[in-house]
Amino acid sequence: MLGIIPFGMVTGVAAVEVGIPAIHAIAMSVIVFAGASQLAATELIGRDAPIAVIVLTVLVVNLRMMMYSASIAPYFERESARWKAALAYPLTDQAYAVSLLKFRNDEHTSRRWYYLGVALSLWTVWQLSTVAGILLGASIPAGWHLEFAVPLVFLAVLVPAVTDRPTLVAAIVGGITAIAANGLPFDLGLVVGALFGIGAGLLTEEVA
Repeated sequence: MLGIIPFGMVTGVAAVEVGIPAIHAIAMSVIVFAGASQLAATELIGRDAPIAVIVLTVLVVNLRMMMYSASIAPYFERESARWKAALAYPLTDQAYAVSLLKFRNDEHTSRRWYYLGVALSLWTVWQLSTVAGILLGASIPAGWHLEFAVPLVFLAVLVPAVTDRPTLVAAIVGGITAIAANGLPFDLGLVVGALFGIGAGLLTEEVA
């Protein structure tokens, strides 16, 4: 949870720096509610990237949500379609990881309310942090280096998720490829790294 605060502030500051109006930045945070893709889209907007590149990048960055959804869906199979639709909106890396760990180790917890407790807490902190970043903008000293929080948040989610050989291979190949492709325009190295990581993980799973 603590890592979300600087992450959200970095996203808010980044939106201000590339010239996105505050109301639009807040709307993007509420509607999209996906830190990594928000940050990627903001940076691409600042570089005047083509809209197709922005949309493709956001879609690829958020592809992992499909895997999260497929993984956690069995725990909500008794919920109505209306509840399932409502529960889908606040799904994040952190809400998925924390909830799944709880569900696997405790069959008696109310899954709906536990998940909502985690997800809505994260949602609230994220929105407040983003707004704080938008309001403070350039007044945040560069020496604070808040951007360190972004990779740390994802590392905190990634490491516990690496539980077998396919996920380990996917993490290693995706990371190495993203670093090697760092020089590609419009941050496409991230997209290439994600695709190579997913492909390597799937291939390893098939071979095993």
